[in-house]
Amino acid sequence: MDLSTIDAIDVHVHVEQDGHGCLSLDQELIDASAAYFRADADRTPTVETIAAHYRERRMAAVVFTVDATSATGHPALSSEEIADAAAAHPDVLIPFGSVDPHGGKAAVRRIRSLVEQHAVRGFKFHPSLQGFAPNDPAFYPLYEAITEAGVPALFHTGQTGIGAGLPGGRGIKLRLSDPMLIDDVAADFPELTVVLAHPSVPWQDSAISMATHKANVFIDLSGWSPKYFPPQLVRAANSMLRHKVLFGSDFPVLTPDRWIADFAKLEIKEEVRPLIMKENAVRVLGLGTPSPP
Repeated sequence: MDLSTIDAIDVHVHVEQDGHGCLSLDQELIDASAAYFRADADRTPTVETIAAHYRERRMAAVVFTVDATSATGHPALSSEEIADAAAAHPDVLIPFGSVDPHGGKAAVRRIRSLVEQHAVRGFKFHPSLQGFAPNDPAFYPLYEAITEAGVPALFHTGQTGIGAGLPGGRGIKLRLSDPMLIDDVAADFPELTVVLAHPSVPWQDSAISMATHKANVFIDLSGWSPKYFPPQLVRAANSMLRHKVLFGSDFPVLTPDRWIADFAKLEIKEEVRPLIMKENAVRVLGLGTPSPP
């Protein structure tokens, strides 16, 4: 990837449809998420659609799906196919993998295969959707494999639009996405780069505390329009966490155009904006060698 041709890096982009027309979630969950976010864009973009969208905007995008097969009963999209499709667009796409955390040793082997054979640059977890407590030692072999691979782990935290407004939220438990559960992981795997996805409402202070306390913890700003960011998050991004927060949209439910337009209205220092939009991600993703913080 030629970073000189890229103005921003969106670290949180979902692939919702594969080349065979299969969807990442069942239709009820897709519709509920779209309603929650008032999404007006194509809700089920393919890798090719995403590449074109970001290339037009001189942006790069981290792309992934979430393998929640055990928890939802819905077959996951193939991370292998997503990574291989992204390889055709190396100028704008950075593939992450996803494994079903309940997959045991097979999931560990798959992590290694995704890195070694499909060149993924990180892994995405969604504890609430995947139905697992991330600090349960039963899942530590997953983190050991990711740490050995030297790539980041991106964890959904806080509220989720998936299941929102449905009876019982379709059984999806928000408490599993409390970032303090991931604090155990960050402490026990100090060499693992951990990214907390989204403003972690209602646990925003916990996320800020973690990113302040642990050198290996970062925060992506996806999933919420910046106009709704908690004020303490804006203050932290402007000061002590200026090198620890990353631009992310949550495309397709929130487009980069909408996110950036609202971000422009925040009182963010001019010298901090390029850190959030690109430079911090370059460092976290190992894409180059920007000046150290």
